[in-house]
Amino acid sequence: MPVSVYLNAIGTAVPDHDIHHAFIGWARERLTDPRVAKLFDRMAVRSAIEHRWSILPPTGEGGSPVDAGGFYADAAQPGTAARMVLYADAAPALGIAAIEALGAHAKLDEITHFVVASCTGFVAPGIDQIIARRIGLSPSVERLLIGFMGCYAAVAALRTARHIVRSDPAARVLVLSVELSTLHLQDVAEIEPLLAMLQFGDGAAAALVTGEPGGFVIGEPFATTLPDSDELIRWDITDRGFAMHLSGEVPARIAAGLADPAFAQAATGGRDPREIDGWAVHAGGRSILDTVEGALHLSPRALTASRGVLADNGNMSSATLIFVLARLLAGPPVADGVALAFGPGLAAEGFGFRSGT
Repeated sequence: MPVSVYLNAIGTAVPDHDIHHAFIGWARERLTDPRVAKLFDRMAVRSAIEHRWSILPPTGEGGSPVDAGGFYADAAQPGTAARMVLYADAAPALGIAAIEALGAHAKLDEITHFVVASCTGFVAPGIDQIIARRIGLSPSVERLLIGFMGCYAAVAALRTARHIVRSDPAARVLVLSVELSTLHLQDVAEIEPLLAMLQFGDGAAAALVTGEPGGFVIGEPFATTLPDSDELIRWDITDRGFAMHLSGEVPARIAAGLADPAFAQAATGGRDPREIDGWAVHAGGRSILDTVEGALHLSPRALTASRGVLADNGNMSSATLIFVLARLLAGPPVADGVALAFGPGLAAEGFGFRSGT
């Protein structure tokens, strides 16, 4: 008989520096065409984002990273090496904060496996080793670092944890996603990349996955890659950080993918999407959420958890989906849920879930 696997609990963490409105002012100054600037203003309001948090500290005068004395103050933007130095220090610290928050909801003793997802930096030894050592995990804990998969890496991490527990029912898997997107600001004057950067903030989420009842049962995973879409979402590694490319065509391509009967069958198990009472959709942006809602004919309240995470945190890449699951885990029981995320490829991945006892 197949082993049931449970996402027992979730802990989340964000830095304490809100940079959203400072970024809007900085970005608008780079748009010299008044018509383009007005369009940016409209899109900033329509983004439905109220806060985005950064590990970059305020200046001595309390200013943002783009102000005098801030990380991005100089005309010559920081190099990738300087950004990775910050990643090596801040990513473990933020990840540990999420793990500590998880520890308030679940016992983290006897961890057997540690799965970490991150696409916004790299250091070796990896942050999995750094964090494992700092929180006192046994050297025998099996570790896996999932890198550069983008926003749907949370699905890959939780899916991997599910596979581990199904093969070893006694396993206790600590899953962590930590992303520092604000390390990759690019000094550009084009509206499309500025609107892409408008979405992203920093955050970390930790989860405990075991065979012990409680939390959400993680159901069957599903995945697809949309044809001829590999240029729509990209990270380009440059000498000045990772440059995000997020095409305005993404929502339309997602709508087309959701209209594909084979993918809809995989995502919903053949059920009417409106009968699913727990939607955990990656909050990649308001247009993404509007597209999913419209393509699946969902009620306006179906994506409340996703829209709340977007408003409070922006898009935190792979950590975002686990933030959404945390909101659903804290709410009424879910009889029939679907987690869904999108990322480079253009890929869509997810899994079913339901409340378990």
